[in-house]
Amino acid sequence: MSTSDAAGPADRSQRQYNFSAGPATLPVEALREVKDELPVYDHVGASVMEISHRSPAYDEIEASAREHLRALLDLDDDWHILFLQGGARMQFYQVPLNFLPEDGVADYVVSGRWGVKAVAEAERVGGVNVAASSEDADFSYVPDVAEWDLTPDASYVHITTNETVNGNQMTDDPVLDVPVVTDASSEFLSRPMDLEGYGLIYAGAQKNVGPAGVTVVLVHDDFLQRRTQPLPTMLDYGTHAERRYNTPPVFAIYMVEKVCRWLRNQGGIDAIHAINRRKARMLYDAIDATDFYRGTVDPEDRSTMNATFRLHDSDLEPVFLQKAEQEGLLGLSGHRSVGGVRASMYNAMPEAGVRRLVQFMEEFERTHG
Repeated sequence: MSTSDAAGPADRSQRQYNFSAGPATLPVEALREVKDELPVYDHVGASVMEISHRSPAYDEIEASAREHLRALLDLDDDWHILFLQGGARMQFYQVPLNFLPEDGVADYVVSGRWGVKAVAEAERVGGVNVAASSEDADFSYVPDVAEWDLTPDASYVHITTNETVNGNQMTDDPVLDVPVVTDASSEFLSRPMDLEGYGLIYAGAQKNVGPAGVTVVLVHDDFLQRRTQPLPTMLDYGTHAERRYNTPPVFAIYMVEKVCRWLRNQGGIDAIHAINRRKARMLYDAIDATDFYRGTVDPEDRSTMNATFRLHDSDLEPVFLQKAEQEGLLGLSGHRSVGGVRASMYNAMPEAGVRRLVQFMEEFERTHG
């Protein structure tokens, strides 16, 4: 991993530390495997991007990806693992289309930008009750579950366990009287999850699991059987739970298999969670050590995946971002809707990358404080 020195900017022909919120950094080991296998995959005479999605070679890839996911999350056979397309935004609509009757109500807990967008799509289908929201405080905290104003007999409760834009994260998995649906995109496979209360979990792969192009959906069979009928064939979760209905994003799923196998080789979710906590603690300690930097989320609700912060002088933020990029620290701009700085520390971000960022922050403060 290359970084620059006083002689000049980082060498962009070498890998740098990529803090982008997504598409995000991938394990180097997985990328090297892809490099070796890309022209000809596993003696089949063609690239993995060229083989049939009905071939035995692809069958093995998809089966292996599912096997790794089941092992990582300790999923039993009641859970269906679907590889869909359209990202989390498609799920914002597909979830209510399947599980929110026209005369029904779903509860939504809104802790950030993506929760707002999920509500807007659900309202196209049926009734939505915003059971709790932290929008009045610029999403600087996660509403406490004890304060959620839940609807009796709601079809489901939708949450966003980690808000990528706003940098907050739920620390517990709620178990309620109705199934919980979560957008787990930016924290999926980064921490242990208690699945007891969930009916459905969805995650765009481009944060922790692979490249953009595939969305992992876990749906419990009990919840699946509650879906409304009839449904458009492609938007019916049952279609995809039953069989491989259409051409899947083959290359993206191939990458999911490699990343999940890499994660198991690291020791699984417990091991990577310990590393993620160390990375987050290192960065937040640096933010809290000075008035030069200011975190944007209440300490108890800070995300281990997406650390958001501001500089004491907002005019310095473009300078900070420009110099960070020159130093090989990429993708640190906050989301365009909120600005500031955002460091995304997904599973594949090495601890050395966060350490280098902290060193840069200390040097920047010394020269600009």
